[in-house]
Amino acid sequence: MEEGRVFIGRRRVKSAGEPVEAGDIVEIAPPRAPIAGVRVLFEEDDLVAVDKPAGMPTIADHGGAAHALVAVAAQALGVDPESLHPTSRLDRGVSGVVVFARTKAAAERLMQARAAGTYERRYLALAARAPVPARGAWDAPLGRARDPRLRQVNGRDPVAATTHYAVCATAGGLAMLAVAPKTGRTHQIRVHASHASAPLVGDRDYGGPPRVTLATGRVLEPRRIALHAARVVVPGAQGAPLVASAPVPPELEALWAALGGDAAAWEVAASCDLA
Repeated sequence: MEEGRVFIGRRRVKSAGEPVEAGDIVEIAPPRAPIAGVRVLFEEDDLVAVDKPAGMPTIADHGGAAHALVAVAAQALGVDPESLHPTSRLDRGVSGVVVFARTKAAAERLMQARAAGTYERRYLALAARAPVPARGAWDAPLGRARDPRLRQVNGRDPVAATTHYAVCATAGGLAMLAVAPKTGRTHQIRVHASHASAPLVGDRDYGGPPRVTLATGRVLEPRRIALHAARVVVPGAQGAPLVASAPVPPELEALWAALGGDAAAWEVAASCDLA
């Protein structure tokens, strides 16, 4: 229970005194292997930005709380995890910038920034093929899929979603995309890309190829989704924008290089105009 790995149904057990009714399912999730610490990108005003590695959940999951980003970041900063409030969440298989608010006022400010469109995010992705057209916006509404953990276009209880994108380079049959979501729906980029017949490499949930075959016949099997939150811009306490940038992870750089891709394409994708 101290590690957050005990559940009654889908409810996490927080104390030994919680009641259990006849028919309840009690689950004890296995512990996850410890993950190394994270890099702090900035700690300014009432905000903190960190670089989340792929494979780490943003918040506690069925594997517990100690291995989640919020706990690991709190340990790196020497603060109570309860004092860090994620202002966006990256999926477990996705890497990159996550900004935490350290006060309720900061959390509210960034929530308002997201509503106003001043909370800017730039993602880099490797897709199974280039979408057509090569630049534009995906705006299909997203709702729940039959599996409640997943989402689908025009699923149950759909909500508006908009994702701007551009193809920045191609190599070995894959396409490097620059992506800027204007809304923050669960799995938004992944579902929109899949719906555009350009699922992301390693994204098994949404039809992405689990492996890549090189021209030499060598087969690569990424252990993550090829999606990285490279840059986030948010308003600071005094109104001036704060910018957090996370370098492209080595495993994505290596995959692109193995395909014969130009290394300069990463910077193009990180900085190109998607307006």
